[in-house]
Amino acid sequence: MRKLVLFLHASLDGFVEGPGGEMDIGWVSYDADLEKHAKEILSTADTVLWGRGTYQMMHGYWPSVPSDPSASEHEREHAAWIERTSKIVFSTTLDKVEWNHSRLVKENVKDEILNLKQQSGKDMVILGSPRFAHCVMGLDLIDEIKLTFSPVLIGSGLPLFRGLQKKTGLRLIENKTFDSGAIGLHYEVVR
Repeated sequence: MRKLVLFLHASLDGFVEGPGGEMDIGWVSYDADLEKHAKEILSTADTVLWGRGTYQMMHGYWPSVPSDPSASEHEREHAAWIERTSKIVFSTTLDKVEWNHSRLVKENVKDEILNLKQQSGKDMVILGSPRFAHCVMGLDLIDEIKLTFSPVLIGSGLPLFRGLQKKTGLRLIENKTFDSGAIGLHYEVVR
């Protein structure tokens, strides 16, 4: 059975976006160390799940990276990975998705994810998309949580966890400390 993994970057005070909204993430301690960590996490997945906003943001950026002469090697590798990866977009407002290997799901989030878990393949990852992640956490469908905490306090923004209705037990699988002072945590959801 495939696992659904949530992978997010957060501030130490628990925000995944600053008060400026979706693109207010410049405080993430992203360096070569964190790039390597993210690549390791994504190497275990062949499917990305997104909500509308993250899909539109990613589709607006990543397809142009291969032709951008200023793109780093890491950015080019990530662009190639995301181009060949299956992308499932959950949205009630979009009418279509046009990126390679993308599919739109407009209803029955829980049933769709349960069905995806039964299919063969590598793990699935919610990459960013914190609002969608809040919905999926509320449906108790996340199997593992992989977080990085940057050594910064931003004071306000979108919280990492919001709207949970019940206690969720977690088992620590791994922790890492990065040169930047960021911390990586990998938890399994205990059911």
